[in-house]
Amino acid sequence: MSQQQNTVIAEVGEHGLKKHDIKVSTVVFMIFCLVAAGCYGIEEMIPECGPGLTIVMLCVLPFVWGLPFGLVASELGSVRPQEGGYYKWVQEALGEFWGFQAGWWRTISIYIDNTLYVILAGGYAASQWELGWAGEFAIKALMIIVFTYINVRGVKDVGVVSTILSILVMVAFGLVAICGFMHWGEGTDVSFRMTAYEAEGIGDWFYFIAGGISIGMWMYSGYESMSTIAGEVANPQVIPKGTIITVPLIMAVYILPTVAGLGSMGLPDEWGTEPGTVGYADVVTTFWGPAFGILFVVVAILAQCSIYNTYIASGSRGFFSLADDYLAPPVLVKCDKKHGVPYVAVLSVGIVNLILCMLPFGFIIVLDVCLLVASYIMVYISAMILRKRIPESEYQFRIPGGYGLLCVLCIVPICVAIFAFLINGSDYYLGGMVGLLTGPILYFIWRRMYGGLTRKNPEAFPTNPKTGLAVGDIKRMSFLFLLMTVMNVVACIFMPWYECWGDPVDGWESGDYFDGILENLDVNSIVGAIQTGLYILTAVCAVACIVFFFISKKVEPENKK
Repeated sequence: MSQQQNTVIAEVGEHGLKKHDIKVSTVVFMIFCLVAAGCYGIEEMIPECGPGLTIVMLCVLPFVWGLPFGLVASELGSVRPQEGGYYKWVQEALGEFWGFQAGWWRTISIYIDNTLYVILAGGYAASQWELGWAGEFAIKALMIIVFTYINVRGVKDVGVVSTILSILVMVAFGLVAICGFMHWGEGTDVSFRMTAYEAEGIGDWFYFIAGGISIGMWMYSGYESMSTIAGEVANPQVIPKGTIITVPLIMAVYILPTVAGLGSMGLPDEWGTEPGTVGYADVVTTFWGPAFGILFVVVAILAQCSIYNTYIASGSRGFFSLADDYLAPPVLVKCDKKHGVPYVAVLSVGIVNLILCMLPFGFIIVLDVCLLVASYIMVYISAMILRKRIPESEYQFRIPGGYGLLCVLCIVPICVAIFAFLINGSDYYLGGMVGLLTGPILYFIWRRMYGGLTRKNPEAFPTNPKTGLAVGDIKRMSFLFLLMTVMNVVACIFMPWYECWGDPVDGWESGDYFDGILENLDVNSIVGAIQTGLYILTAVCAVACIVFFFISKKVEPENKK
């Protein structure tokens, strides 16, 4: 391929989707935007966890969460580089039903994530220049319109913008690290104590870890998102190569400025993202002058823009792939003839973000972590299955160390994900579980409306005429509700102890554990409502599991999966 062919390649896929010549360096910057785009958010971990535990988590989470998924995404992306990425991997390993769940959960979490970046960018601008509600909304709307337009122009333009913004962010945080290390120990209350205050038991340690693990997992998530646009990359093998390079780069961008900032500024209890708190901008502002404060507000806004820009591409391709398999409204596969971009799917991201950006930050984040980690668990399970199923000769990249190491790399983060499910708090858990329920509900509706994979290959994916779903789907729904019931029962036991609903520890010791819970229910309070909601959700999932199981006995053919 000549140097002049750096623009759009003539090859056009189904629905008019065009392929582009994307370099490894561009992939690195795009993944950097998808995963990191700076340290923003880590400031919230420091006062909640303590400075020492924050650094420990930033060093440990890459190896138990970020690196495993980066490697798994690289391996699966090398052997199955196709539009839809992780959704198609799960579909191949576990079938149409589970593939839809993973694709829907992760795509919706990306739509939610995208809104958060718009809200953060508007908030940074409003706090610096006192714009007021109208001015802040104008900034948000402008951000959505500009980057939606860039995405409509094609993935190559997305890569160019991501490269420029990533370099600016890296330089800015590099300056923080240099400044912090140059002025080490000159701040007030420089301390690397392990926790926010003295831990007196295992419950306290859970509390401190919970204060930062969700943020940490969020900061190290997103390595799979580039895989969804593999069908638009002329040489999709650049994606796993870029992923491997990005993992240590992101670790350095997170850890070095944080250590340098704490070592120079101190004040670990005063770090945060709200006005008046200490942040990365204060490091260079304190030691190098106030002009850097304005610089970092601009960098903060650009960082959110860079993430938003690349996630529009990733999220929109999730719905494109679902619609291409007749599992979502067909209009989402429409591509612009000039740029070969699924413009309807891209516009859907912008419209949803424009609506959600008017809501409070905390309200829309409640579903995100649960949906994200649930889809990740599906990908890990699929990686173990596909390693056994796909011949070794087809892999362009395989994680070294054999199947045993792959299982370790998959099982450890699955355990971390389940742990995070439970310690995020009952409100987040309940909201997340309700979000997960939308998966089987929409699958039931859209599979019957649009036909699913049966429309592509009726012989390979037969429909059960009694249900309008794929053969075996009723059993799969029953199993999904069984898994959710088990998780909910564990939550009903763990949450009262963890969050001290009515001093449940004493009830446990006296043998009146569940009586103590019921006696302390207060349906007029938020806590009481959450408790009641969790018990109702558990009952609903249990009943649904039983009902679908008995229905499957009548409607599913024998000896078929």
